[in-house]
Amino acid sequence: MENQTSLKAEVAELELEAVIGFNGHVPTGLKCHPDQEHLIYPLGCTILIQAINTQEQNFLHGHSNNISCVTISKSGVYIASGQVTFMGFKADIILWDYKKRELIARLSLHKGKIEALAFSPNDLYLVSLGGPDDGSVVVWSIAKREAICGSPAAGLNVGNATTVLFSKCRDEMFVTAGNGTIRVWELDLPNRKIWPTECQTGQMKRIVMSVTMADDDSFFYLGTTTGDILKMNPRTKLLADTGPAKDKFSLGVSAIKCLKMGGLLVGSRAGLLVFCRSPSYKPIKKIQLQGGITSITPRGEGHQFFVGTEESHIYRVNFTDFKETLIATCHSEAVQDIVFPFGTAELFATCAKKDIRVWHTLSNRELLRITVPNMTCHSIDFMRDGKSIISAWDDSRIRAFAPETGRLIYVINNAHRIGVTAIATTSDCKRVISGGGEGEVRVWQISSQTQKLEEALKEHKSSVSCIRVKNNNEECVTASTDGTCIIWDLVRLRRNQMILANTLFQCVCYHPEEFQIITSGTDRKIAYWEVFDGSVIRELEGSLSGSVNGMDITQEGVHFVTGGNDHLVKVWDYNEGEVTHVGVGHSGNITSIRISPGNQYIISVSADGAILRWKCPFSS
Repeated sequence: MENQTSLKAEVAELELEAVIGFNGHVPTGLKCHPDQEHLIYPLGCTILIQAINTQEQNFLHGHSNNISCVTISKSGVYIASGQVTFMGFKADIILWDYKKRELIARLSLHKGKIEALAFSPNDLYLVSLGGPDDGSVVVWSIAKREAICGSPAAGLNVGNATTVLFSKCRDEMFVTAGNGTIRVWELDLPNRKIWPTECQTGQMKRIVMSVTMADDDSFFYLGTTTGDILKMNPRTKLLADTGPAKDKFSLGVSAIKCLKMGGLLVGSRAGLLVFCRSPSYKPIKKIQLQGGITSITPRGEGHQFFVGTEESHIYRVNFTDFKETLIATCHSEAVQDIVFPFGTAELFATCAKKDIRVWHTLSNRELLRITVPNMTCHSIDFMRDGKSIISAWDDSRIRAFAPETGRLIYVINNAHRIGVTAIATTSDCKRVISGGGEGEVRVWQISSQTQKLEEALKEHKSSVSCIRVKNNNEECVTASTDGTCIIWDLVRLRRNQMILANTLFQCVCYHPEEFQIITSGTDRKIAYWEVFDGSVIRELEGSLSGSVNGMDITQEGVHFVTGGNDHLVKVWDYNEGEVTHVGVGHSGNITSIRISPGNQYIISVSADGAILRWKCPFSS
């Protein structure tokens, strides 16, 4: 154990340059900081602080599981965030110092999940709401960093409370709302008690999704799943009005914001953003966005505001002309693969679920999106000449697209029986090698007009997970989840060598000199093999927990990188077989990883939709 710690001391940290990612499913997760210069939003178990006018990013690491809510105090001094955890375990709330970008305190009381958080207007208290398994509301003292009091959030005969909102003027009043329950609470500090009053809505039964308070506390507004808005008076606890009477908001009001100059900004689950006023709630201005709206956050007085959607888009909207500008996009599904075009690090492509996206590396901007609805893309590769992106899909088709326009060039139908799971191209651009879910490896001849099956190689018994081609195009290696790696002769189209191990192989790489290959998979071991006779040279312990899913080697063959279910990016010395650098930042399982041509960056992608760019510690 002692020598492990001394080893750990020598391992340097990888420098994280940029993150592309935003979890759009967190309600009101996108926040504009009161300094009007930064956006704050969650991604997995990290909070990103993104400068609006520059590329600068800061990261708050500390949660052990996905973040479920984020809030900022009115003064902008504190950030609080809550997470989900496993059934029966405590879920943490973390209080952060915004200026220093560091953790102040961990507040643990709730079980399972933190549903919502809110700061009091003068930064005295933080109120937190537990998830469905917890059901309690707790008020915390920020100065003492401890709980003052708690209470069950909703009555016995109603559903769970899901949102919480503090008064804009008083530190002693807050509101909780949810499924059939709207309550106004008073904090009684001397007795350390909170007293709820149920709001009367008469015959109306509503499930509240979103809530906002007028600046002078005169009213608060609630958005419901039915698509209407309730206006409540917090003093009398009575319903002031509801609307709209006709043309309710489709799929429910998922985000709502009261503006300083009066009027409401309303966002629906159908992606409609509307400016309206009580009592009619008829749209005065409206725009359609992509994905259900989950956050609306004003910048300053509300002359400009930012909108976050479930498709993981962030829009900037100017209030006067009410036109949207898309400022950030990212994957909202698990990213399956990442690949660089030959010889350039300026661009890279990723695929996730139904779309392939091409990104500009330095600016993190999405340049192109290719979408095939209702299908899943498993793997992509650039042709060496850069004229096409070849992609493998679960509907058993191989599709080729033009990388500038996204135009479909050709489709190979019924390429495999159980979906296409892996793909690779040869450097002369004349062949594509694909692997399928049934274990066949197929070699396709590609010409300008036709795509012809040259040979089907039937050896693997289970799905092919990775294919790599030798530089001279005379040989390739395929890794499969049946525990074999096969080296194929691409001239005679038969197998040369077979490697057996008790693991599901996930990734394989040729050493640049091509007399050795390295493999890894679910047994967490990184193995070096002799290409000539398939004998194992050595095995390294690749990770302490979880499968190794992605691997790439530099053009010189001095270093290689791995990533897997332990969420760590590791840089290895090939000859020594030791970890030289570790990158911490992912909060999902790493699915694939690549070193850019020229060794400038390492880019890793993960199952939570994140794309992380690291500075390469060794540049060529």
